Amino acid sequence: MQFSEILSSLPSIDHLQAIELYTNDQLVARIENKPGSAGSVRVYHALFAEFGAIDVAAANKGLAMYAEHTADALAFPGKHPNIDRLFDLVNNKDTACNSYRVQLISK
Repeated sequence: MQFSEILSSLPSIDHLQAIELYTNDQLVARIENKPGSAGSVRVYHALFAEFGAIDVAAANKGLAMYAEHTADALAFPGKHPNIDRLFDLVNNKDTACNSYRVQLISK
């Protein structure tokens, strides 16, 4: 299944301005609901709704949801930071972080 097909099956994010990710109390990422990153907001929102945080299990599912973009992220590290973040969780590259707390920012 293509990323666009997967996105169309996910809940709406029209009510969100952004999603913030935290380790402990430190903000590590803010993903804005705007062209170029709205798809990631939709994926992270769906993962948060299912898992309650972005942990290794959520990251594995997220990598599958990103579909063809996951392979592109592997081929071009840094091109897709929101996918790279999931790879880091799965591969335990950041030993200080095994999950992200999610804060939904409403419009």
